[in-house]
Order: sequence, then structure tokens, then C-alpha cells
Amino acid sequence: MPHITFPLVSPVWLEQSDLLTLPDEQTLDWLFDQGSLTRRLTALSDGAFSVLPLFEGWQTLRADECAALDLPENSQGWVREVHLLGHQQPWVFARSVAAKSALQEGGLNMDALGTRSLGELLFCDDAFERGALQVCSYPTVDQVDGLWARRSRFTRGPLSLLVAEVFLPNLWVALSTRSENT
Repeated sequence: MPHITFPLVSPVWLEQSDLLTLPDEQTLDWLFDQGSLTRRLTALSDGAFSVLPLFEGWQTLRADECAALDLPENSQGWVREVHLLGHQQPWVFARSVAAKSALQEGGLNMDALGTRSLGELLFCDDAFERGALQVCSYPTVDQVDGLWARRSRFTRGPLSLLVAEVFLPNLWVALSTRSENT
């Protein structure tokens, strides 16, 4: 059964130059940072970072995901949804998807990741190339509206993965607490 945290409707993803309303500087910094989010969260949490898998399995990809991966609508793909935790608090909701055919040809066993970070794997393999970051004000995650999210496509030969990350309120609280303590 699919995890219902991620909305069934397709959000409207935009590149930075297309944004009509810009978030604050701190949010922009997190949305458009080109480095590893896993490494950044690990540093912010002083090493108290972990991954909590929520759902992993085959399902029909959303229309925006199919378009971003150059797939026909209603294509089947592997979906991995996780919370990225700092000090056991959910800081980011992440959804990673890949076409079935791309995974079979690309030699990546996403079903074997468990509590390991997909982001760390992507940033440790120099063969992966990251596409442009897209952002949106996200419809609803964990019953919270209007959260900022980003996504990008990672490719390595025939393998193409789409990784979306939604920044949750606990992250902003942790950043605010850290700046007050420094």
C-alpha cells in the first residue's frame, strides 16, 4: 500500500528564475544548495542524523514524475519515501523515484538501502550527474501546508533518479535554535 504522506496531485515545480514569490534567504540557501543534503543535515545535527524509511515499493508514478524522467504517463517505478531525521525529529520528507527499466539497466538496488541515505550514495559516486534544482511551495506533507520543497534528477548512464525533498518545520526550528546558541 502506498504511503499517503506524499500528495497524489502533482505539484507545480519551478526553477529559481521562474519563482514569482521568493522565500526568505535562509530557505533559499537550503533550497538551492548544490551539495549533499545528507552531509548538511549531519553537520547541523552534530552527527545525530538518521534515515527513517516510510515506504518502499513499486507503484505508478505521478504525472510530474513521469514528465521529469521522460517516461510515458502512468509508468511503473520504484518509490522510496523516508524522513531524514536530526536528533530523532523529522527534518525532511524525501521521495525518490526511478523507472523500473532504468533500475534494471542501471545496476542500483534501491530496495537494499534500508536506513542508509540515498543522497550519500549519489554524492559518493562521481558518475552521477545532478540536473537543475526545481522548487515549489508544497501542497501538504504530514498534514502541514505550504512547505518548501526541491527536487532534482540524478543520472548515471541509463539510470535516472528523481529525488524530491520537502523541508519540514522541525528543520527551521533546529536552525533557529542553533543560531540563538551561537
